[in-house]
Amino acid sequence: MDSLLLWLGRLGGIVGVLLGAYAVVVRLQGMYMVGGFQTGTLLLGSIGAMTFACLCYVASVAERAGR
Repeated sequence: MDSLLLWLGRLGGIVGVLLGAYAVVVRLQGMYMVGGFQTGTLLLGSIGAMTFACLCYVASVAERAGR
């Protein structure tokens, strides 16, 4: 379970960073919509993905401390 949480945390963090960077670059180019989504919605999705990654890492650390 520990390795699953670590991999989910890594994946969530990578997805969050890439999605956030994409949202910022697109917004700086002056576009408000990307594929039917507002750039703010993409940024919120990236924040959610990074929050999920942090929670996975915290759960992983808590699981290790319980041993």
